[in-house]
Amino acid sequence: MSRSLIVSASGIRGIVGRGLTPDIAARYGAAFASHIAGAAPGRGRVLIGRDSRVSGPALLDAVSAGVRAAGLDACDLGIVATPTGLLAVAEDEAAIGGLLVTASHNPAPWNGLKLVAGEGRFLSPAAGRDVQRRFEGEIEYVGSASMGDRSARDGAGRAHIERILSLPIIDRELIASNAFHVALDCVRGAGGPIMLPLLERLGCRVSGFDLEPDGRFPRPPEPLVENLGTLAACVTEVGADIGFAVDPDVDRLALVDEHGRPVGEDWTLALAVELVAAREPAPVVTNLSASRLIQDAADRAGVPLLRTPVAEANVVARMLEAGSSIGGEGNGGVIYGGLHLTRDAPLAAALILQFLAESGSTLGAAVDERPSYRIVKRTISREGLGIEEALAAIAAAAPSGAAVDRQDGIRLEWPDGSWIHARPSGTEPIFRIMAEATGEVLADERADWVDALVRRAV
Repeated sequence: MSRSLIVSASGIRGIVGRGLTPDIAARYGAAFASHIAGAAPGRGRVLIGRDSRVSGPALLDAVSAGVRAAGLDACDLGIVATPTGLLAVAEDEAAIGGLLVTASHNPAPWNGLKLVAGEGRFLSPAAGRDVQRRFEGEIEYVGSASMGDRSARDGAGRAHIERILSLPIIDRELIASNAFHVALDCVRGAGGPIMLPLLERLGCRVSGFDLEPDGRFPRPPEPLVENLGTLAACVTEVGADIGFAVDPDVDRLALVDEHGRPVGEDWTLALAVELVAAREPAPVVTNLSASRLIQDAADRAGVPLLRTPVAEANVVARMLEAGSSIGGEGNGGVIYGGLHLTRDAPLAAALILQFLAESGSTLGAAVDERPSYRIVKRTISREGLGIEEALAAIAAAAPSGAAVDRQDGIRLEWPDGSWIHARPSGTEPIFRIMAEATGEVLADERADWVDALVRRAV
């Protein structure tokens, strides 16, 4: 296997033509099919979709070939949001799994595969390891008489929209009565075909750009504050009430307020938690890198907050254990169990509009009325980096008053609620450092301290 192919609990990612090639995609499709067939005996159907990346059609064809060569049928959903694909698997009785050709927020030269179990959730880490074992070993391909069939279907996005609009927590009439003006940036990913019609069905006036799903990303595809300048300018220019930005596979939603201020990805989950937990009181689940904003939102609703290692599969597993209604990750990924257990940007947009409609507040006012924190994010190349040595150095230097969590890398939390989290990324060849505090100087100082400890391990 190529060293530049990154393997995580939910699938693989790599630079197309280097780490990820059509032959690797076909073999991974076959490995997944052999795993899923073993988990659900009998011939079944695998749903396959993709985001809009230019490399998507070739890789989807390769994945489909691998699935069929392993004896399962393959159904092509076309360009779909990742949450749309997972929902389609969950609601198709004949589907025993799914494969999504996407690299999520990674740059355009990248692509990847996300692996979906028959219940419409990403594979567990153990199942992902079994697929990897099969990929690296001998795969049993079937003869011509047992080859799977290929089919195609559309309408998955429309079905997703209808399911969101039918949720009891979404009051379509109330939202429509506000006639929200929404600025929308879909970065030419898979978002345009679902976000625009959903918002229009909710009675919004939409000023959208980069809605065409052609994969030619005009900005860095991750919806970070520093990448939302065009959306911020659009909000100001057209006088929008709010701005929404998504990543290419539409599982993350970032917000810009009515003043053209990008408020940060953590606010998406924080406000969604306030809305849902007040109605459906149950533990909230998020990962170790999520902002203290999520703790504050859970506190306002009077429910506990549980933290897990980074990765959606870990959050979902804990939500199931705890009976949670809502959880997610601090990167703008909202998971609402009332629909399905995956990060879902279209659903998150509907929940944010519901929050604004119920509260009568603007996004800017809601943010300004609540405590805010300074969060600092740093990355270091993993090339030549001793991961275990770096983590050990941080642990050894931890102040006596800081709580230490080693579930995922290392997380230190001070009595005042400030924290740092350092961990190797599971989706990029980098080491991530995050620090959060009430003051900008303290957050920067903590990040600098960890950065220096890590770099000594190179």
